[in-house]
Amino acid sequence: MTGNQWLKEEFEAGDLPLSGGNTLRSTRLHYHQIGQLNAPKDNLILLPTYYGGAAEGNHPWVAPGSPLDPGKYCIVIPALLGAGESSSPSNTPGLQAGAGFPAISLYDNVMLQKRLVDEVFGGASLALVMGWSMGGMQALQWGCLFPEQVRAVLATCCTARCYPHNRVFLEGVKAALTCDQRFHEGHYQQPPERGLRAFGRVYAGWAYSQAFFRHERWRELGFESIEALLHCWEEDHLAQDANNLLSVLNTWQQGDISNNPVFEGNYQAALAALIMPTRVIPSSTDLYFTANDAEQDALLMPGARLEVLASDWGHIAGGPGRESQSQQKILAAAEELLSGQAP
Repeated sequence: MTGNQWLKEEFEAGDLPLSGGNTLRSTRLHYHQIGQLNAPKDNLILLPTYYGGAAEGNHPWVAPGSPLDPGKYCIVIPALLGAGESSSPSNTPGLQAGAGFPAISLYDNVMLQKRLVDEVFGGASLALVMGWSMGGMQALQWGCLFPEQVRAVLATCCTARCYPHNRVFLEGVKAALTCDQRFHEGHYQQPPERGLRAFGRVYAGWAYSQAFFRHERWRELGFESIEALLHCWEEDHLAQDANNLLSVLNTWQQGDISNNPVFEGNYQAALAALIMPTRVIPSSTDLYFTANDAEQDALLMPGARLEVLASDWGHIAGGPGRESQSQQKILAAAEELLSGQAP
């Protein structure tokens, strides 16, 4: 019984074969759940997590008044492998701890989530798979792999693969972290604090847009200066594990919904498999998941409609509870998809 309270659960998956050829030992998938699965098993909503975010980060999409109503739907948030809650470099024992943690793909994450849905939720039909950033990439991966099980997809501020300039951005933040002398190729004895601080500062400049800083929108977040905002980003990243950040960053860089045994690199075929009602919702000022790249993806998805968030907030606009106008537009799209009336 979940009622209106979030349950925090662990799915013990055992040894998980990975698409790269390795095996992740004693795999755990951490997830949050609110609401109950109905008898027809057709009211399940999946909200995969985003880069740097814990499962709780998606809770604002399920706030009172949201169309994601736990009185009507069973809502599940599966946490990314490598991010610190599910099996990750920071919580995996033995040879796979830290720098020994194997490479994880989007496909690996989604196939593990598929097992969760099948084994814990009886192979339920998914009313909606919805995510921001890497969560959206996973939602699109779900849609192309399991079109018979997924009835709708909503993907905010993401693309179906990591495009070249996005990859270069990630190389920059990775370099800022790994150049810390304490990092020791991931075999650090103490957190590489200088690298983590640098990572946070560099990332802040990409997460928002030029207009966000030009118009001093950071004041709306309660900051008195840009320096105060940067300090907040430093503190946020000091609380994270460096190997976790790099593990999920690699998943992101290699992200491509066609990079799996089903589509074997045929990107157009993977996009064409998204035949269910789909909303692709980029931000007009996103610096790395650009609206133009998202539009090119959406044009090749038979069920997709593009809805651009006109926002100064850059990539952050699409995040759960981050910017009110964007949140309203995203939840309106979710309501339309869940109503079954979306074209």
